[in-house]
Amino acid sequence: MKDEYDLSQMKSRSNPYAKRLKKQITLRLQPEIIEYFKSLSEESDIPYQSLINLYLLDCVNSHRKLKMDWATG
Repeated sequence: MKDEYDLSQMKSRSNPYAKRLKKQITLRLQPEIIEYFKSLSEESDIPYQSLINLYLLDCVNSHRKLKMDWATG
């Protein structure tokens, strides 16, 4: 192995995985939602944030939509 490398001759290229990176956001969730996913996390040994992400991704892939009935009046 060389003591030093000359990186000035190196060609740069874009990261092919950049589109797949996750984006950090702030999301306010009710405590019972967090506790629910944390309990699932303990059962499955998957971090609860990953479980939430996987659940939301499943909703996207299956085109699941929330059914809400707003009270009128």
